[in-house]
Amino acid sequence: MKAVIQRVKRASVRAGELEAIIGPGMLVLVGLEAGDTEATCTWAASKIAGLRIFEDAEGKMNLGLPEMGGEILAVSQFTLAGSIAKGRRPSFDGAMSPDAARILFQRFLELLKAQHPAVKSGFFQEHMEVELVNDGPVTFILER
Repeated sequence: MKAVIQRVKRASVRAGELEAIIGPGMLVLVGLEAGDTEATCTWAASKIAGLRIFEDAEGKMNLGLPEMGGEILAVSQFTLAGSIAKGRRPSFDGAMSPDAARILFQRFLELLKAQHPAVKSGFFQEHMEVELVNDGPVTFILER
């Protein structure tokens, strides 16, 4: 699993008429890879929900989502599981199959919501428009 976690002032995702919008919080782009399991998702959900990446009164990253009342927008992004190491065209050999990824991404969302209920998500296997205002910018990459 690979995830790109961005601290945002706001973020949204649209797929036609479907839309999900959050205010301050985290935009989490998630790429599921072959071999990822529920244990991988449990670890990632716990790590993401527990991150303290929001500034306190002294400007230090000491606050988590609960302290600042933030939301999470989680978006499945299979291209994170791609490789551009060889050639000029990406290889997606390491990506989890769409059917398995759909099930595991849903489980990841459930695990994330169990730790922080203010979670919205993108739309699996849809072409989406993602907008964000990165706060900082603050961006982290989570890999397992």
